[in-house]
Amino acid sequence: MMADTALQDRKVILLVDDEPQIHRFLRPSLEAAGYGVLRADTGAEALRVAAQKLPSLTLLDLGLPDIDGQVVLTELRRFSTAPVIVLSARERTAEKIAALDAGANDYVEKPFDTGELLARIRAVLRLDAGGREQPSLFSNPPLEVDLLKRLVRVEGNPVSLTPREFDLLALLVRNVDRVITHRQLLTAVWGPAHTDDIQYLRVYMGHLRQKLGPIGASLLYTEPGVGYRMLDRTT
Repeated sequence: MMADTALQDRKVILLVDDEPQIHRFLRPSLEAAGYGVLRADTGAEALRVAAQKLPSLTLLDLGLPDIDGQVVLTELRRFSTAPVIVLSARERTAEKIAALDAGANDYVEKPFDTGELLARIRAVLRLDAGGREQPSLFSNPPLEVDLLKRLVRVEGNPVSLTPREFDLLALLVRNVDRVITHRQLLTAVWGPAHTDDIQYLRVYMGHLRQKLGPIGASLLYTEPGVGYRMLDRTT
């Protein structure tokens, strides 16, 4: 719990690389610079963590063991606008252009200088308008959600949700009044192999609305053919 609380107080970087030594030497440097660090060793894990945790920035290696980094970047951009800096040993100019065209904000070749990488991270985050801190407590009366303790209340009464139902609600809460696509929700909760299981998602959303009661039907809005939106009743 203390680690989760600490991540709420600083920008969080998702480091995606299958080389353990990269994590060993880069994580301490990032943490010393004041960043929280999330780890992913595969492309599938990277997409799942990115959708669930909404990092402030992703450092993405292209040479991943399961999914090519270019594909990961393309999938990531389907649901996230957070900055991405590509870290790769691939030196071909075409690779750099492809990564930048797919939505990367910067490209750093391996081996790289840690000081230069930190400077590029600071520069990208300064330009990013979406890297705002996320509160851990959410109130959209009469709904209250504690994202850290994973507690939900309606009109002060606790609501019992399954882990997946809570993850669906949490993603909508973190993006209140924004449309979250079927793909993002399915990736966050079930992983990238389930991005087409829209009917499965509809069943879970039905259960979630039922458990929240009348407020669930009024707050959890369906965007036909696109996804879902948590309506903001505080404004």
